[in-house]
Amino acid sequence: MMMSILNRILVRVFTSLSSRYWGVIYTSFRLKYSVSPGFRFNGKHILLYGEGEISLGDNSYIGDNSTVHAAQGRSVRVGTGCHVSSNVRIFTESAIPDSDFRIKPVPSKLGDVAIGDACWVGANVLINPGVSIGQNSVVGANSVVTRDIPSGEIWGGVPAKLIRKKRQQE
Repeated sequence: MMMSILNRILVRVFTSLSSRYWGVIYTSFRLKYSVSPGFRFNGKHILLYGEGEISLGDNSYIGDNSTVHAAQGRSVRVGTGCHVSSNVRIFTESAIPDSDFRIKPVPSKLGDVAIGDACWVGANVLINPGVSIGQNSVVGANSVVTRDIPSGEIWGGVPAKLIRKKRQQE
C-alpha cells in the first residue's frame, strides 16, 4: 500500500518535471526561430535545429518525435493551419547518394522546404531538401517526399506519388 502511494507520487513528480523540461526546450525554439504564438508543439521529443531559418505558422502543430533541420543559409516554412503528425523528418541538407562516402567531406544536396497553408503531413514522413508542398495538400503516412507536390493533391508512397487530386468541397 505504502509502495503504491510512493509510486504514484513519483510518477506525478517526474511527469511534472518532464512537462516543464519540454516547455523550456520549446520556449527556447520560439526564441531562436520564427514560431507563431498559435503554433503547438504537440508532444515530446520534438527537435528544431540548425543555423538556418525555421518559420512555423499560426494554428499549426507538429507531433512528437519529429525533427526539423535548417542548414545555414536555408529555410523551412510551415504555413498556417497545418497538421504535421508524429515522427516526421524535414531536412534542408542531405548527402548525395551517388557520392563516394570515403571522400570527405561528403557532397550534399541543399534546398529550402516549404509547406503551404492547410496541409496535412501524415506520420513517419520524410521530406527531403528542396521540396515544396502546395497549400491544402496531403502527404500520406510513411511517405518519402522527393519532389514538389502541387496544391490540392493527395500524395503517398516511397517515393511519394500522386494518389489523386482532392475533391472540391461544397
